[in-house]
Amino acid sequence: MPDLPAPQPAEPTAPPDGPGPDTARHVLILGGTTEGRLLAARLAAEPGLRVTSSLAGRVAAPRLPAGRVRVGGFGGADGLARWLREHRVDALIDATHPFAGTISVHAARAAAAVHVPLLALRRPGWVAGDGDRWHPAGSLAEAAALLPALGERVFLTTGRTGLATFAHLTAQWFLVRCVDPPEPPHPPRMEVLLDRGPFTLDGEAELLRRHRVDVLVTKDSGGQATAAKLTAAREAGVPVVVVRRPPAPEGVPVAADPAGAVAWLARRLRRE
Repeated sequence: MPDLPAPQPAEPTAPPDGPGPDTARHVLILGGTTEGRLLAARLAAEPGLRVTSSLAGRVAAPRLPAGRVRVGGFGGADGLARWLREHRVDALIDATHPFAGTISVHAARAAAAVHVPLLALRRPGWVAGDGDRWHPAGSLAEAAALLPALGERVFLTTGRTGLATFAHLTAQWFLVRCVDPPEPPHPPRMEVLLDRGPFTLDGEAELLRRHRVDVLVTKDSGGQATAAKLTAAREAGVPVVVVRRPPAPEGVPVAADPAGAVAWLARRLRRE
């Protein structure tokens, strides 16, 4: 791990977020992902650092990272900027889901407003291989528009918050997998499977077979925890609608893994 610089005394300001030495450098991680938890574990073990992870609170029983944890929104970009200032944050790392576009935009605006360095931690997206039958879509609405021509039994793995986009599709039957129960509106012909990754190839293949799935819909979330469904679809000859992820806000540097984020943080704190 790169050597992190020795902490420097901070100017007196609002009280820190919980107990800890005033000289500790404060890192805020906008988390909720595997990468966010791994990064928090690495940074929490570093002397001279105080790590806070912020979770959106959309999952009823989230996996908690190491270090301090706060749950809930900030009240937009202005609220986040105020939190960064009041809690003396020295660096902000956006390790939210690749499709959490709103908080990423708020993070960029807030960091710029209070002059806090910002990094986006984004796992690489998936890449189609030989035998894959992928159909790219720019949004959930585009994905829904593709389905009538692709199949009638849909395995929908895009989460519970976008189901309204598919509610008008009455000819398709949906197997919806999500962590928490979805709320209406949603497709009228639907079965809900409450589950959380990582998933195995054998399990995904059996799921496709048992439910006679003939089309899969997924977001390009990347990572290995949910990638087995893509391999299972390829082996079964099932087409996959892949919703493209939004880019990181313009001008925000990106790290592909926690090691890259640690290296970036070491460089940033050494400059200050």
